[in-house]
Amino acid sequence: MTDLVHVPPERFFADRFDVTPGLIDRLIGSALKGRVDDADIYLEYCVNEELLLEEGKVKKASRHVSQGAGVRAQAGARTGYAHTDDISLPNLEEAARQARAIASQSSASAIVAVPSGRPHDLYTLPEPPIVTDLARKLDLLASVDQAARAADPRVKQVIASLTSEDAVMLIATAAGWTVGDVRPLTRLNVTVIAEEGGKREIGTYGGGGRVGFDFFLERERWRRFALEAARQATLKLRAIGAPAGTMTVVLGPGWPGILLHEAIGHGLEGDFNRKGVSAFAGRMGQKVASELVTVVDDGTIPNRRGSLNVDDEGTPTGRTVLIDRGVLCGYMQDKLNARLMGMRATGNGRRESYASPPMPRMTNTFMLAGEDDPEDIIRSVTYGLYAVAFGGGQVDITSGKFVFSASEAYLVEDGRITAPVKGATLIGNGPQALTRVGRVGHDLQLDEGIGTCGKDGQSVPVGVGLPTIRIDSLTVGGTEV
Repeated sequence: MTDLVHVPPERFFADRFDVTPGLIDRLIGSALKGRVDDADIYLEYCVNEELLLEEGKVKKASRHVSQGAGVRAQAGARTGYAHTDDISLPNLEEAARQARAIASQSSASAIVAVPSGRPHDLYTLPEPPIVTDLARKLDLLASVDQAARAADPRVKQVIASLTSEDAVMLIATAAGWTVGDVRPLTRLNVTVIAEEGGKREIGTYGGGGRVGFDFFLERERWRRFALEAARQATLKLRAIGAPAGTMTVVLGPGWPGILLHEAIGHGLEGDFNRKGVSAFAGRMGQKVASELVTVVDDGTIPNRRGSLNVDDEGTPTGRTVLIDRGVLCGYMQDKLNARLMGMRATGNGRRESYASPPMPRMTNTFMLAGEDDPEDIIRSVTYGLYAVAFGGGQVDITSGKFVFSASEAYLVEDGRITAPVKGATLIGNGPQALTRVGRVGHDLQLDEGIGTCGKDGQSVPVGVGLPTIRIDSLTVGGTEV
């Protein structure tokens, strides 16, 4: 498996499937070129590994290999997409015919131009995580289990998992260019169950990115993950019911950026705005947030979970400013929506696998740091909620309304963080919440590398981030105290 990261994607597919760039070009030329607006072929070879340790025993050790190709044709706003897990020229020809048949009901125009910019080199590794010796990985999971149990006698159960992936992709377009990428991805996750007086609580922590196995050994990062999961679980044992009502809410740095991602980020994706169903549609150049708010999507941060050298259409990723000091100034675009909106593709065309067509998706999305001291932000709150971690949530793209459950939160009373609370739910409207941001800390953090974003049935890895911020009025659902 070692050659996975050393062989260029063009050579990788040519060696295994007898599909050379020349043959792909002839396939697109004969089947698609000149009949539709745009066309491409996406080839993928992926190896996934998952190890799970529960109750001190290996409960799962699996490795899965998948390969396939997707052929896409675009005419106007129509997209035809067909895929196959048998990468052979007859199958690719049939997929091309099917894609053309779906898309060609609309009139054709010119092929789109080759995207500008150069591919990055964001995650070249000395050893991909998938090839690291199995014994080292199992030893790590055993160490995580021991550290979490030793953290507190109330810890009764520990579940530790390590997932690794290497994906090789190649895109060939009707414009005559090809681009490939080799993408490592790994994540360590720890779940702890603590029990006291008949009460049981769960804590979860983890992280990773486009990094090698040794990432978890640096500064004993694995131990920090284990202790943090144990701390969260035992903390909840003494948590009180969350207050309910409209109040000041302070969001901590890092992972709380998931609220920004869901409540605001999806509404800034190109397809929703082209179709006019986003709360931000038609508002380019308008003030949509507090002047303290600047939001960016950046797929170029080395080794981050949401970063890509090129997106899944072959466009180099970039840093896109979405909201600049409160003013809406950008959308995240794939090639199709950029063309239809007369805008530039931003490197945000993403897909779950060869079996899925690309669409505008986030990479690493976060709010830039402000100037306030985080402690001063807390001291400015007479009564409110301080939320530092979130679980699940829902958002309505059209209205911007969201509901999020806080997995770790505290009361703030007279400028001090006091009792931990459980059952807190944040309810609001994303665009409105942006206008109520009263203070922004200087402590921007990105999450540890655990984010997975779902959209239209597709899941892709993403990153989020946030400095400490104060939202001056937000509805909190919970238990009255």
